[in-house]
Amino acid sequence: MKKRLLYYEIIKQIKHKNALVITGMRQVGKTTLMKQIFDELDEDNKLWFDFDNPLDQKLFEDEEYKNIYARLLKMVINQNKKLYVFIDEIQNFPEITKIIKYLIDHFAVKFIATGSSNFYLKNLFPESLSGRKFLYNLAPLSFREYLYFQDKLSLSEARLNKLKEAIAGQNTYSNKKFEPDYDDYLLFGGFPEAAVTPDAETKKLVLKNIFTSFFEKDLKILADYKDIRELRDLILLLAPRVGSMLDVSKLSSELGVDRPKIYGYLEFLRGAFFIKLLPKYSKSIDRSVAGGRKVYFSDNGILNIVGRLSDAQLLENSVINQLASYGPVSFYNKRNTAEIDAIIDGKIAMEIKNKGTAADLKQLKAIAEKLKIKKQYIVTKVFLEKTGFISPVIL
Repeated sequence: MKKRLLYYEIIKQIKHKNALVITGMRQVGKTTLMKQIFDELDEDNKLWFDFDNPLDQKLFEDEEYKNIYARLLKMVINQNKKLYVFIDEIQNFPEITKIIKYLIDHFAVKFIATGSSNFYLKNLFPESLSGRKFLYNLAPLSFREYLYFQDKLSLSEARLNKLKEAIAGQNTYSNKKFEPDYDDYLLFGGFPEAAVTPDAETKKLVLKNIFTSFFEKDLKILADYKDIRELRDLILLLAPRVGSMLDVSKLSSELGVDRPKIYGYLEFLRGAFFIKLLPKYSKSIDRSVAGGRKVYFSDNGILNIVGRLSDAQLLENSVINQLASYGPVSFYNKRNTAEIDAIIDGKIAMEIKNKGTAADLKQLKAIAEKLKIKKQYIVTKVFLEKTGFISPVIL
């Protein structure tokens, strides 16, 4: 089985003392990635625990953490060697972070773990692992990674992560070659199982199962059925708003739910990697509030399961997700009179169009130059081999 690109970043830190924690949506490939690290690690003293299994949790249920370490040692061949402990789904046992901290500090145990979302790690766990963990987010497949999983790009081509190099390598041939693949990517997204499934109807079933799993497992934290129903209805309202600025007051009115609760739901969906809330471009962006942000779904496949959108919205949703691998993304809007779809790291302005034109580029340049942003590109699905235009296929 192919390895996710993130694998090659994580494996570099396998000997570092810090715990390695992999987060991301369910079924995005966290467990598979961690199992590949487990198999690659040439050590006898490695243990695997699945915290979906209450019996695996029980071994760690002891107020005396030294006893836990003693039990772990009895499970390995050489009690004098460093211990490597792999834990899947740590959010099911919040106490584990205190145990991990203790065993790192006192016995230099190396931990590699997965957790279903930042929301769980932030809200269910005390911040006991501060300074003792490297946190990695495993997102759905980027388009380059998607092509790699389809055996249409080499590993080195898929790992290209510099926008300048990606733009320099684009041409009409590669655009035409991968255009049908990108059309599929726009519809079915980047969940690995959906990506490697050839049949379109089966892809849809896979995506429906992923959406169902989100409700069955990730929403366990919302014990009240009414909350789950409200969250479902909010997701249905967000889908047609993709690419638009959120009006929390209007969402509150349509759902019959007060604004603080809407903010809470939005934070949950963002923390579970279900949606992205794009901030406005500013020298001092306040990242703590959701109002005035643009909403995007983290995967086009899930978005298409939830609602019907225009081609322009699907393209914009996909491109925003693709651009996230090149740096923090924001948008610009000046009282609805001047707008830029995406600004990467405050340095590159991009407008997203199904069919970009010279007039679009001229307008983008005028707005960007007032903001002192020197680089501008039109991302156009209908490829135009001219300076200032790029295809989403190369992102």
